Amino acid sequence: MAEEERDRDEGKAEELLRRALLDDSSAVAVSLRVEGLPVTEAVTVIFHGRRDLGTLQTYVTYGSKGAGATVAASELMRVPCDLDLAAAGDRDEAERLYAEQAMALRDALVGADTVLDVWREPLDVLSEGRLSVDHSVQLSVGLPAPRLLPTALVAPDRKLVVTPVCSARTLAAGRPPMGIACAQPDLTRVYPLTDDPERCVHDFLELAAQHARTLAQRIAHQEASVERFLELSGD
Repeated sequence: MAEEERDRDEGKAEELLRRALLDDSSAVAVSLRVEGLPVTEAVTVIFHGRRDLGTLQTYVTYGSKGAGATVAASELMRVPCDLDLAAAGDRDEAERLYAEQAMALRDALVGADTVLDVWREPLDVLSEGRLSVDHSVQLSVGLPAPRLLPTALVAPDRKLVVTPVCSARTLAAGRPPMGIACAQPDLTRVYPLTDDPERCVHDFLELAAQHARTLAQRIAHQEASVERFLELSGD
């Protein structure tokens, strides 16, 4: 249910952006390029505000987008870490708050990508050199928290996806709480950024093995129950 609600929220965000692109008279977008990232290389943050809808939202797109660049809605990832400039008493104060909050998000992106780079080695060993980097906005697995970067490390043989996630909060509160999510199609876990990646990988694989054993036991139990029921019916 949580995954379905998240998908609906992302759909609504994309629809709002499409409408804004059609009618930009009441919309303003400000971009912030973050370059030199070890895994992602570069992202562009887009702060998008609409007066008529009363929305001020944050998006991140892969790559360095210059002024006047066109970005499709399908390339934008909604990040629930929005500007909060309501406390500004005048334009100068608003500019100061914007600079502080934009830098807080920038620092969060740099920190998350740097940690993701540390995860590369143990994951590459795990996947025997077949580790890949995925910059898709949509992933094949559900996550327990919103993504912070349009970047994920993928170990295909394990069906394992690793990506930075964050908690929803305004940037007025500073850097958002962050973590690294490990996910398989039916199992997810979030680890602190400061945790040891190798320990986390082994911990997650142990959880995945236990989950597989529990699932196998449940299926075997269900099959035995059905078999006994059929025996009763046969009598």
